[in-house]
Amino acid sequence: MGRNTRKRRSSMATKAVAASAALALGGGGLIWANFYASAHESRSGQNATKAASAGWVATISCPDVGQKLTNVPRQARDEVGGELANLDSQITEAYQRLATTRDAQARDASFVQNSILVPLQQRRKVIFDRIRLEVGRAGGTTPQNLDSLINCTATPANQTNAGGQNNNNGGQQNGGGQQNNNGGQNNNGGQQNGDQNNSGQQGGGGQGGNGPVAADFVDITKVQGNAQLGVGANGLAANGNGGSRGTFTTKCGTNGNDNHNTDNVIVAPGVTNGAHHLHDYVGNQNNDAFASDQELAGAQTSCQNQGDKSSYFWPVLRLQNGTQDFDQNNDGGGKEGNVGKILQPAQAQLKFVGNKRGPVVAMPTALRIITGDAKAFVNGNANANVNWSCTGFENRVQLKDKYPICPRGSQVVRTTNFQSCWDGQNIDSANHRTHVAFVQADGTCANGFKAIPQLQVRLVYNVPAPRLQNGTVVNPYAVDSFPENLHKPITDHNDFINFFSTNTMNKLVNCINSGRRCQ
Repeated sequence: MGRNTRKRRSSMATKAVAASAALALGGGGLIWANFYASAHESRSGQNATKAASAGWVATISCPDVGQKLTNVPRQARDEVGGELANLDSQITEAYQRLATTRDAQARDASFVQNSILVPLQQRRKVIFDRIRLEVGRAGGTTPQNLDSLINCTATPANQTNAGGQNNNNGGQQNGGGQQNNNGGQNNNGGQQNGDQNNSGQQGGGGQGGNGPVAADFVDITKVQGNAQLGVGANGLAANGNGGSRGTFTTKCGTNGNDNHNTDNVIVAPGVTNGAHHLHDYVGNQNNDAFASDQELAGAQTSCQNQGDKSSYFWPVLRLQNGTQDFDQNNDGGGKEGNVGKILQPAQAQLKFVGNKRGPVVAMPTALRIITGDAKAFVNGNANANVNWSCTGFENRVQLKDKYPICPRGSQVVRTTNFQSCWDGQNIDSANHRTHVAFVQADGTCANGFKAIPQLQVRLVYNVPAPRLQNGTVVNPYAVDSFPENLHKPITDHNDFINFFSTNTMNKLVNCINSGRRCQ
């Protein structure tokens, strides 16, 4: 069931400088052109004014393809993954053309449609046909409406919602409920051109010009209580007063040894910089894009319990105070808008709990779970699983689409409850989601799925409180993100790969089912 072969780095993946990883982006995405100060443009001031007044195009949005491909046989997944990477590369090239042809766009209102979108759609059609052929040849099926995902759209700058959601992916507007245009800020989710503060915030907001912005923050002391965790049914706590009431806590540190990379071996195995943002890793010390299951099983671990070689990883949190970190010139770092000082968690609590309706069964070795959606700003809230709060407020306020500004003496908290229902067969699935599910409101698992221990991750940070000043945010903090997702808080996510030893996993299950607290 595991991945046992070491994959080579593909030249195609190396070339995709600005594209998201094939399986993470899924051949779709919202691309934001840097229309304030592109190093590749020679646009005159006259044409810039003309383009702006004409409502020139700020974004190209393409439907998410990968999340729709739920019936890809295992033997076809590498080929399909390669085709999704081709789609990503095509979107990147379209973005580059959009960003470097502002003069032509200013002169010709149909330039984007005729010279960028139509050729892009024609090239996408070829890839879609190949995906359909590869899946069918292996005995799988593609959605009947697959071709409806071919067309991409262009959105004029004056019609772009700052917290918005492109319509192709069927997501909710405003990235989780933010107001249109972020309360009057410009279309790219940021402050008006030329508006800056001492954190370097300008253009699209934030130190890197791609967020966050003032409307992404809220003073937690002014928020009415809403303490239920999760977005919709996502992220509900599986445990309660009945059923299996025990807990198992594993102590794996806070990544004090700076184990970072921009890979994601779950969604983009074999692709360097597949995540396009930096991850903190605790537990397993050998997790990168090329790690096989055998290598992960034999790796060192930062966990005190050496029977836990599981990999726990999440996007780093950064303080955008004008400073830079080690990756300021790296892909996935400063090159892709992830800038500022990396903040090490003050606490990283990893706890497994039971199910309030009954006992849990052991997780299979190498089970992979991704929770939340790194592209929720583009894809909508269907897979979002986000909880932001402050110490002293966690029982009253959990935020989804806002970063909290905590009062003096309070710390920022990120909390994630993972899926805890398993299909009983697979350690992964074609879209990396359908083999696991969240519990229902009553704690049951639907569709014959089995209850497994629920991982609950709580990350606590010492963060200087940002200040809201004249419509901008001074010294903001933000989670690393895909560049086009503008560091929105709704994009927070978490990843887990189970490599508990058999003996330790059995101990974990026994502790939970017998109602004990263990570590």
